[in-house]
Amino acid sequence: MGKKQLFEVKENETIDDCLKRMEQQGFIPIKRIEKPIFKEEGNEVIPAGRQIIFEGKRKEE
Repeated sequence: MGKKQLFEVKENETIDDCLKRMEQQGFIPIKRIEKPIFKEEGNEVIPAGRQIIFEGKRKEE
């Protein structure tokens, strides 16, 4: 495994759950990325949610 890895907050997961999962795999968060999700309804584009991704760095022990 590399020194950096991306962790996406899953649909039925809290941000805290994702951070705990990172910790269990030996990573610490160094960057948070949020991307909007849009959907089309008729001829309109409306916000439908967001995608949250954490970039993790390996813990140095």
